Amino acid sequence: MTTLLRPFLHDRFLHLLVVLGLLLACFVPFTFAELPRAVDWPTMVTLCGLLMLTKGIEASGYFDVLGRRLVQGFHRQRSLALFLVAAAALLSTFLTNDVALFILVPLTLSLRKYSALPIARLIIFQALAVNAGSLLTPIGNPQNILLWRHAGSGFFTFIGQMAPLAAMLTASLLLLTACCFSGKRIERHEHVEESGWQRPLLWTSAVLYGVFLAALELDLALWALGLVVVVFLMMARRILLTIDWSLLVVFIAMFVDVFLLTKLPLLQTGLQAAGSLSELHGFLLAAGLSQLISNVPTTILLLSSLPPTVLLAWAVNIGGFGLLPGSLANLIALRMAKDRRIWWHFHLYSVPMLAWALVSGWLLYLAIYAI
Repeated sequence: MTTLLRPFLHDRFLHLLVVLGLLLACFVPFTFAELPRAVDWPTMVTLCGLLMLTKGIEASGYFDVLGRRLVQGFHRQRSLALFLVAAAALLSTFLTNDVALFILVPLTLSLRKYSALPIARLIIFQALAVNAGSLLTPIGNPQNILLWRHAGSGFFTFIGQMAPLAAMLTASLLLLTACCFSGKRIERHEHVEESGWQRPLLWTSAVLYGVFLAALELDLALWALGLVVVVFLMMARRILLTIDWSLLVVFIAMFVDVFLLTKLPLLQTGLQAAGSLSELHGFLLAAGLSQLISNVPTTILLLSSLPPTVLLAWAVNIGGFGLLPGSLANLIALRMAKDRRIWWHFHLYSVPMLAWALVSGWLLYLAIYAI
């Protein structure tokens, strides 16, 4: 029980969200029956399944095997960093940004056993990479799915509209990666004992991973989650106690806080006037509002008053950079890192990236779409 409760007791971010929710509840009209509907339960089911499956693969010890092979295969910190950042951007285009992080962040954490690497910085850049890479396709992240469905455009038409921004931001991030990681040789730890890995747990988790992803596409995620729970209860129930369950509660608290925030009269008045804004002001509104309530809720809100244009799609995806709430992928990556300092270090890279994305993204839009 102590193992299960400890994350909740030490989670300062969760405590902050709870306090914020209580304050908002004092100033906005709502009913308690509305609060459960404010939570995106399909997203919660997805996160719950991914948490369990990733923990299963991690507990099997196979991430240690892959980490050792990576350290042996790359000789320079810069080349390894470029590989991991590029892999994060690529995987996020078709596996979605959160799935890419659930695969790569545990793998990156395993590298510390075999070498002296700036692990926290690698995870920060992977978080930035999935924001840049996932914007390319309609299935890369939740906001793109919403925009694609509302626009009614073809799959490859959507990709063609997003490709210039994705290419520019990914190239910029790779250049920044090359500048922020040194070219010195990777210092490998000597005499590291090679730990064994559990093949049955690995293969079971891997198969369930495939089943779960397929179930997501078929809208059968809840049934697949039940299957994962049953298998883990029979095979490795200890894993279920070591999962970061407080992360799920953090997401629930964020959904509730965003719901209460949107009830503020000032925000409602601003949203009603959004339809009359100029393109530049609408672009800044979408990116700026994402900094406060995340880009997925921002997309939902703005689609009620703005058409699903290319500019709106560019703006909410750019809004994933900057402050931590900009994208839920940021929170996933930093929580998995389990390093208190990473929360502050993240903004040293993400805020300048937001500024660059805003300026260059707007100029690129004018160059391509302005008449």
